[in-house]
Formats: sequence, structure tokens, C-alpha cells
Amino acid sequence: MNWKPLPLLAGIAVSFSLAAAAADWPQYRGPNHDGICADKILPAWPAAGLHQFWKQPLKDGFSSFSVGGGKVFTVVAREVDSANQEVAVAMDAKTGAELWAAPLGVARYDGGGDSGTPDNKGGDGPRSTPSLAGDKVYLLSSRLVLKCVEAATGKEVWTSDLMKEHAGRNIHWENAASPLVEDGLVFVAGGGPGEALLAFSAKDGKVVWKGQDDMMTQSTPVAATILGVRQVIFITQTGLVAVAPKTGSVLWRQSFPYKTSTGISPVVSGDIVYSSAAYGVGAGAYRIAKSAEGFSSSQLWFEGGNGKANHWSTPVVKDGYLYGICDQAKYGKAPLKCLELATGKEMWTKPGFGPGGCLLVDGKIMVLSDAGDLVLIKPDANEYSEISRTHILGGKCWNVPAISNGRLYARSTKEGVCVDISPKGGAGGAE
Repeated sequence: MNWKPLPLLAGIAVSFSLAAAAADWPQYRGPNHDGICADKILPAWPAAGLHQFWKQPLKDGFSSFSVGGGKVFTVVAREVDSANQEVAVAMDAKTGAELWAAPLGVARYDGGGDSGTPDNKGGDGPRSTPSLAGDKVYLLSSRLVLKCVEAATGKEVWTSDLMKEHAGRNIHWENAASPLVEDGLVFVAGGGPGEALLAFSAKDGKVVWKGQDDMMTQSTPVAATILGVRQVIFITQTGLVAVAPKTGSVLWRQSFPYKTSTGISPVVSGDIVYSSAAYGVGAGAYRIAKSAEGFSSSQLWFEGGNGKANHWSTPVVKDGYLYGICDQAKYGKAPLKCLELATGKEMWTKPGFGPGGCLLVDGKIMVLSDAGDLVLIKPDANEYSEISRTHILGGKCWNVPAISNGRLYARSTKEGVCVDISPKGGAGGAE
């Protein structure tokens, strides 16, 4: 999770040797791993609602979409060969029609997702989002099987089973992290001692480097440039760990508590990195410094408990302020909060969102509630200022949308939808 302010992160170049087009949304939370989209959108939603290009049944899953090459990719749970399996699915971006499906292995989530309580019904399913780079799609299953398939056909190119080949150590509720792909490498966590963090060649699946003893979490790593140095940042059960992308050498570490599950990605804004977890853990921000001896991290603030913690919805940053869904669970009720990133000071809180997803789009905060409402909010640290909202899909939405070419793609445990948010969308939709 990257953010914008405190030194401004905007000018950072993200170099993919497997480059995606500027309008693509190739990975979880976008091309820059930060939930930020600069595309121009409608200034407010039309009174009649957003123009819908398509809506398709898409049962069982919390995976988000990745988008590119005229296709959208996600992961669902389906019965295959008389067994409930995770299945990667490619759909036509314009129509939603399914193009191919590739089984990833048995799906079982050990009690997560659908507790059966009145406020938490609606299904379960895969949590990891596919990553698109060039003409390949990269997938990490709940059982820690990393797979590369052809984007055009779903045909397997290579696979690596972390449990079998790297002494993998899965966790309660199993893997929810998405693979991070950059500059010809695929980064994941989940290996055993001495190979807990791994980088694979995106081309052929060979291990480029491996190292560390950290136990994994459900957090997706991010790539960011801090003080002029590109780095990949993981949240492990030990805390934050930043490594050099090409070698895996540790640049800096920052201890951070762990209990039960950590679901958000690290959030980077200039030289500040934010981390958070529910289950009573809390939230904190850390300043990264660089000297002749290397990098170091120092705590700016930390507050325990769930009040400022993010469960699995990663916040975004605008002008030095953090906007994100806070507290643990509270389905249909969890609040959106604005915090000052450098101090943790709470500026305002607005309940009623539930644990959905949060983006920064065209300079505005965009939230998908867990009930399927798409809400557009002015980023104002002084007060909650809602621009508009509309209901776009049913089911349980525990993920973040994807945006590409003026279209927003969102899904739930029930269905997937594509709506028009382009500047011309209010005129009935642009093709």
C-alpha cells in the first residue's frame, strides 16, 4: 500500500520488464500497489445510478479483479472432479463472458469467511487476487501453490508448490496474499526457515533468491521507492521487513505485533510506512531513514486495540491523511476514519461501511461497502464529506474494486459487475 504525501511519492517510476499498459489494473490494488488511480472519473454518480455494462453470477470468493488485454481475472470456488476447488477465471472485460477457467487445487478455509452469525452470512471462498504481467497470469492458492498460466488460454506455464518444495508453513484460514510481480520477478511469502521470503523468475519459475525465517501473514507485499531505493516490503508475523528486490537482502526491519491474522498491505507515503492489524493488535506509523550505514526505522506512533486498526481493508493516503475502514469485523457497521498519518490523530469517523475496500481515484476517496454500495467522498481532513453513493451489486463484498479505461470492476460472493465511471458515464455510458 503506497500513499501520496509527506515527501510526495508521485514521481516514482515503477519499472515492469513485463510491462502493463497504463490503463490496465494488473495486480491487487492497482499498477503501483497503492490503491491509487489517477484516471478522470465522473464528479458524482448520476441520480439514476451508474451505467452497467454487465453483471454476471460469480459465486464464492473474496478475490478482487485484475484487468488487462481486454480480460478480467479473478478466483472463485467451484466443484471440479467432485471436489470443491479454487478456480482461476478469465472473463471478457466488455461483456463479462467467461473465456477460460483453470483449477488451482482443493479449496478449504478452516472456518473463516462465513461464521453463520446473522451479520456475517453470504459465503466464503478464495481471497488471493491474480497478478497480470505481459501475457501471463500469476496465482497463489490458499494452499500456497504458485502458478503461472497463459493469459490467453489459462494453460499452465509453470508451477511451484511452496508447501512441498520450500518447506512451506501455512497459517490459520490459509493464504490470502496475492503474488507481487515486478521487473521480471514474482515475490511471495510462505516458505520455511531460511526461505520464508522468495522471489521467482516470472519467465520460468526458477528461484532467484530466498531467505529469512519469518512466518507469513495474509498480507500482500508491496513494491515502493523509499529515499531513492526500490524495495519490496512484507508484513510478517515478526513485523515489517523490506528487502532489495534483486537479491533479497534485508534493507530494514520494524517490529510489529501479530495475533491471529494480519490482512492489510503495508502503506508507504514518502519515508513513512504504516502497518495495522485487528484482533486487538492496533496501528502504527514508522519513519524510514538512510545513512552511510544503511536504512533504519523509528516509530512515529502506535496505538493498540481495534479503534484505529484495519481488519483487511488497506487504507489510502491523500495530503498526509490516512483514509480507511477501521475496527474488527463489524459487518455493515465498521467506520471509515480519517487519521493524520504522521501522528495517528483521529480527524473524523463515519460508521456504516463494514469491512469493504478503499481506493483513491481522481483525487477522491472511493469506498465499496461490504453491502455493495459504491461511495464517493471528498478527501477533507476536517469533516466527512460524501459526494454520492449508489448500490452496484449484492452479496458480501470483502475486497477492493479494480479500475481500467473508465470502467470499475467489482465483485462479491455472489456476482461480478462492471460499471461506467468515466467522465462521460453520466450520459449513459461510453464504449
